[in-house]
Amino acid sequence: MEKSVRLYFALQVIFIVHVYGIVPVEAGAAQPLARSQRNTANNSSETDAGITTCTNGEVFLRGRDGRDGAPGRDGLPGVPGVAGRDGKDGERGVIGPEGAQGPSGPPGPVSGGAVYIRWGRTTCPDVGGTELVYAGRAAGTHFHKLGGASNYLCMPEVPEYQGSVAGNQGYSNLHGVEYEAPLGGVLSPKHDHNAPCAVCHVSTRAAALMLPGRVSCPMSWTLEYSGYLVSGADRYNNHKRTTFECLDMNPESIPGSFANIEPAFFYTVEAVCGTGLPCPPYDREKEVNCAVCTK
Repeated sequence: MEKSVRLYFALQVIFIVHVYGIVPVEAGAAQPLARSQRNTANNSSETDAGITTCTNGEVFLRGRDGRDGAPGRDGLPGVPGVAGRDGKDGERGVIGPEGAQGPSGPPGPVSGGAVYIRWGRTTCPDVGGTELVYAGRAAGTHFHKLGGASNYLCMPEVPEYQGSVAGNQGYSNLHGVEYEAPLGGVLSPKHDHNAPCAVCHVSTRAAALMLPGRVSCPMSWTLEYSGYLVSGADRYNNHKRTTFECLDMNPESIPGSFANIEPAFFYTVEAVCGTGLPCPPYDREKEVNCAVCTK
C-alpha cells in the first residue's frame, strides 16, 4: 500500500512539472541540494527521468535550466603588453622621374682677370666686368735725358712714402707727361696740357692686348677702348726713346695744368712709307690708331 502511494505522488509531481514547470517539495522539507551534494549526503539515486529518490523516502525532481543572466560590467583595463619588435624594412621603391633644374646659384668669388691702363682718361670704359682700380697722372723720364726709364707710369693722385731719407739725390727723376702737338694734329686742342690716366681691372676676362693700327678687336675679343698710338718724339737727336702707348680717342687733361714746362711728352705716331710699311694701306698723313682688347 505504501509503495502505491509513493508512486502516485511521483506521477503527480511529473504532471505538475510538465504542465507548470514547478518543482514541489514536501511540506517541512529543506530546499533541495545540488545533485552532487544530494547524492553524496543522502546516498540518493537519480532515475533517467530526472527524479531523485532519497533513502528517507523524499522525492525531488530536477527543474529546467534558468535563463541566461544579464551581462556583467566591463572589467578594468589590463596592463599594457610589451612592445613588439620593429618590422623589417620594406622593399626599395621605384626611382621617380628626374626633377626640374633648380635656379642658378650666386656668382663665385672673383679671381684672376686682366689689368690695363687707359691713357688720357680718369675713368674706365663702360664695358661689362670692367672696374676702376685707381685714377692718376701720366709720368715718365724727361724727354731729352738719355738715361732714366723708357716706359710711362700711371702715378696715383696721393702717393705714400715709407723708409725715405731726406734730400734730393737727383739721379733718376720722374716728370709729368704733356700732350705735345706744336705742328697741329688731333692733339692740338690739348697741347701743353698734362695727361691723366686710369688703371682698370677686368674680372671676367683673363688677357689684355694693345692692338696698334686698329680701332676694333679680333673675333672673340672685347673692345675696351680705342684711340691714338703715342710715344716720345724721334725727330730730335736729344730726345730719348719711350714705349708706345694707346691714348684714348677723346683724351682729357688735368685741370689747371696748361703750361709749357716740357717734361715728358705724348706725341702722336705716323707711319713712314717705304720702310717696310707699304702705303697704302698705311698713310703717311694720318695718325696711327690703336685699340685695347681683352679676352
